[in-house]
Amino acid sequence: MDKLSLEASMKRLDEIVKLLEKNDKSLEKSIELFKEGMELSKTCHQQLSEFEKQIVEVMENNQEVE
Repeated sequence: MDKLSLEASMKRLDEIVKLLEKNDKSLEKSIELFKEGMELSKTCHQQLSEFEKQIVEVMENNQEVE
């Protein structure tokens, strides 16, 4: 899977949730979508953690300047 931006990943994850909520897919397709959703969820979590680290670093650097 190509690395998507956080926004694109979240948009796709939302699409997957809506598709699964319709409950009109075969079991195989539902499992495929679920797996994709889990991977996207993991990717989003990793990206958010990295953003959080960057924000903490910026805030700590800002405090050192003051």
